[in-house]
Amino acid sequence: MSMFKKLDEILMRYKELESLTMDPNIVRDIQQYQKYAKEMARIRGIATRYERYLKIKAEIKDLKDDLKAHEGDSDYRSLVEEELETLETEVKGLDNKLEEELFEQDSDSDKDIIMEIRAGTGGVEAALFAAELYRMYTKYSAKKGWVFERLSSSSSEKGGLKEVIFSVSGEGVYGRMYYESGTHRVQRVPVTEASGRIHTSAATVAVLPEAEDVDLKINNADLKIDVFRAGGRGGQHVNVTDSAVRITHVPSGLVVTCQDERSQHKNKAKAMRVLRTRLYEKMQKEHQDKIAQERKVQVGSGDRSEKIRTYNFPDGRVTDHRIGLTLHRLEEILEGDLDEIVDALKEEERRRMRGQS
Repeated sequence: MSMFKKLDEILMRYKELESLTMDPNIVRDIQQYQKYAKEMARIRGIATRYERYLKIKAEIKDLKDDLKAHEGDSDYRSLVEEELETLETEVKGLDNKLEEELFEQDSDSDKDIIMEIRAGTGGVEAALFAAELYRMYTKYSAKKGWVFERLSSSSSEKGGLKEVIFSVSGEGVYGRMYYESGTHRVQRVPVTEASGRIHTSAATVAVLPEAEDVDLKINNADLKIDVFRAGGRGGQHVNVTDSAVRITHVPSGLVVTCQDERSQHKNKAKAMRVLRTRLYEKMQKEHQDKIAQERKVQVGSGDRSEKIRTYNFPDGRVTDHRIGLTLHRLEEILEGDLDEIVDALKEEERRRMRGQS
């Protein structure tokens, strides 16, 4: 689909939403109204900019017709040509801005996210690497001014993480973190390895746009909620009450457990956030697969089974396999300096989109 055909569809949808949000029946339905108002706010910028673009293009056409009609009037032609130059400069700027905005118009690009990191092959070393990835994302979030909250985790020996689930909220979070989904590999000599041989371990990362109440309504009758005593390593922090919560969504079979908080109420609220997001991902997958089929421009599939990046400690390098980018800045990247990689991935996807437009 061409860039301008997509822009036509966005403008048409914006005008449709304007009508819908003024419909008394919709206004009375708060949930439906909020859904339409949110969608309208998301596309308002690009829709109004495209309207301006079309208006200027029409003005340019009229002025060029005027030039043909006044070929012998040099003074008039001079004025018209000056105005044409101004309008053509503006339309060129709008064209570039629209292309950039269209690239960012994924329906979930402005959503907050829930991320899941799981240790993969490699035993203790994989769990240690999962913990390093978690630390890298906390550092990156702090650099971007995003809000980071751990929702659930399962520790392993030596300070590793078998699994950790956390949320990140802020401007443009999903649009940048989307690219982190997939399998991350680490190549290094494990602390536990006496012979000094390099091992390869892995951890998987999933980035899910966080669902809100207006996106998805969950029927309480479909939920099975169990409470139990949270596990621990002993000592004063072992829970002595049934504060851990396990929620099963019976129709889909999805199960979420949260036990990090000492409060049953807080664990239940966090578990519901994760469950809602996983259900939303499941609901959206068919739609997203269709978009991916149409565009065929994504850098990587976003699937957690896809090998996307290798962190090589002996050489101090990080390689992103989707675009063949290698940076000899391993330490800085693990300290949360991810912008160079993310910017390169975004630019490659934008380049592919231009090629298809």
